[in-house]
Amino acid sequence: MTSKARRVLATTLAALALLASSRVAAAQAAPAPQAEAAQDLINPDRPGIADGSKVIGAGRFQLETGIQEEYRDGAAKTHTLFIPTLVRIGVGERWEARVEGNTFTRVSTIGTDMTSAATSGFAPLSVGFKYAILDADHGRPSVGAIVRAFPASGSNDFKTEHFTADARLVADWDVAPKFSLNPNVGFARYESGGRTFGAFLFAFTLNYQPTDKLNPFVDVGYQHPSEPGGSGVAIFDAGVAYIVGRNVQLDVSLGSGNGDAPQPFVAVGISIRTGRATHHP
Repeated sequence: MTSKARRVLATTLAALALLASSRVAAAQAAPAPQAEAAQDLINPDRPGIADGSKVIGAGRFQLETGIQEEYRDGAAKTHTLFIPTLVRIGVGERWEARVEGNTFTRVSTIGTDMTSAATSGFAPLSVGFKYAILDADHGRPSVGAIVRAFPASGSNDFKTEHFTADARLVADWDVAPKFSLNPNVGFARYESGGRTFGAFLFAFTLNYQPTDKLNPFVDVGYQHPSEPGGSGVAIFDAGVAYIVGRNVQLDVSLGSGNGDAPQPFVAVGISIRTGRATHHP
């Protein structure tokens, strides 16, 4: 087993152990299934590639963050580590403000001549919003919209020079007992190598929920093109999320992709919700 594979396996096993121990602790004080179903549980957008359609509610604050490692093999071997972070602020029953980015990022490269180099800095941030368009009703999916704007920002090799943005329609659809689909579709204007380009975005998540708090999932993301004049890139991953109490979720996922996508990547994360939802007549 290569050292890269051992690192990925070790990180995944550690995260699964954390999830398992938290599940046991939570089960000792868990309410009856009937009471659990009535709880107001946290519903983060991580860890799947697709984002959900529901907002967190006015008066609430939610932090979704983690650590992600990515590996790429090509003319040079690249290892990327970053801290993806999303801050969600409830500003209305159907609106939330969002600040999102990969924050601190470190990239290490080993060339064909076995020389190594590393760079670190801060990735660009986006500001945006989510709007809940339709609520789920009698088999109808819930639908929302997410819009993000990326001002020129970041540091060192991760700094961008242009204003970019993306917009997506997102949905959640309960297709069967314990199974739901979460499709996203949208368009973007991104930057790569100092040049901007338009791209089509698609993501799709299949969720299985044997209980209200346990959510294994598989999903796929696709972007075309991945860079100016380039081809499309697809990412596939699978993982599990578990809610501890009502306001904390732990997650772990593992995936890979083609072309410029990481091969493979592993991520562990935590989401925390504070505040109490306020309702207006």
